[in-house]
Formats: sequence, structure tokens, C-alpha cells
Amino acid sequence: MSLTNKMVLIIDDEEDILRLIQTVLIKEGIGHVVTSTTAKDGFTQFQQKQPDLVLLDIMLPDGEGYDVCKQIRNISNVPILFLSAKAEEIDRILGFAIGGDDYITKPFSPKEVAYRVKAQLRRADFSQTEEKRDFIIKAGPFKLNEQKAELTKNGEIIELKRKELGLMTYFLQNPNLVISKERLCDTVWGEDFIGFDNTIMVHIRRLREKIEEQPSNPKYLITVKGLGYKLIVKDE
Repeated sequence: MSLTNKMVLIIDDEEDILRLIQTVLIKEGIGHVVTSTTAKDGFTQFQQKQPDLVLLDIMLPDGEGYDVCKQIRNISNVPILFLSAKAEEIDRILGFAIGGDDYITKPFSPKEVAYRVKAQLRRADFSQTEEKRDFIIKAGPFKLNEQKAELTKNGEIIELKRKELGLMTYFLQNPNLVISKERLCDTVWGEDFIGFDNTIMVHIRRLREKIEEQPSNPKYLITVKGLGYKLIVKDE
């Protein structure tokens, strides 16, 4: 994980703490550290800068960090680490309950804060990678977002019906491999192949009409005589 492209926003009204944490984070490799001393300005900075992580004091001159956390959680899932002189269990529980990812009590070790920040950034990076791995499939000019049920070709959205989307998903999961009609029937329809031959051919034809420049002379979704179909794609 590269830290040089990461940005951390610190919202705390104690100037000494701001400068200390900012210095330590920069020494630890964080590329950008921005600061704010009020709740209002802190949220404005968040909207404008879109940082990767927020260090948030609970007691601010114009409000509570809890309220800032709620505002951020309405629009983002970035890690939020509370900084607070309040060490009671109820305060920590409240911090986690409203969306905080960690709770650090004052006085604290700046080095420990830096390592907690890096740990949260690593988790966030891993989570984003897993999300992309699970939901985004790219092959040739095609990109499928399974979560949104959205297919694009060269950036252009292609409207697909449910079974067409199911077929395209399976082809993209198995690029350049011959897929039998029996396998397509079992995977997409959840039925035995008997009686589905014409249904599959109709759906393949409709899919070609949407993804091919010349559906009658397909470039991507080809028929492998006697065996099934293959989606031909090359790395781009």
C-alpha cells in the first residue's frame, strides 16, 4: 500500500495536537495531511478534499465531533478515528455506535496514532480491493458491475434483460472458453437442457444484437459448432 497518495484530515481545536500529529503522519509517509479547528470547517474540508481518513476530536468549539461523524457517514464510509479526553466506556461505545472505526483517548502517543491510522488505511484498501474483485469483471472492451447489474462496452452502457445479463456474466467469468448449451442452461436457467435448445439460441441472438457491431457475423460471442459458445476477448 502506498501512503504517498493518501490524505488524512485532522479536526481538532488544539493547535499543538494538530501540528504534532501532522508532523508524525508526514514522517510516517502520509502524503497529504490537512487540518481544521472547527466542526463546520472540518466538514467543509471533508467535502472539498475527500480525504482517505479522518482524525476527529469530540469536543470542538462549535459543536461535537459526534455530529460531524454523522454528517460524514451520510455520504462516505472512510475510516473515522475519534480523538478524545473522554475515557468513559459510554463515550467509547457511542463513538463506535455512530460510525467511528477507532477511539483514541488523550493523552496519547503520536506514534501510536500514526500506526493506528496506517492500520485503518490498510483495511480500507483491502476492503476496496475485495469489493472490486467481487463485483467488477473486466474482459476486452466489456466491464460488468455485478452489484449494479450494469454492463458497459468501451464505456457505453448496454441495456440487458435478466437472462441476457446472466449469460453475459457467465461468459465474462469464463472468457475464451467454450461453454456448452447444457452448462448455460444449468447455470443461467437452473434447469435441465432438454427443451431449452431454442430458448438458448434466441437469447444468444438477442445478446449478440446488443454487444456486436455485426450480429450476423459476431466478433466476440461466437458459435463453436457442436460444442457451444465462446466469448472471445483480448486484454486491452
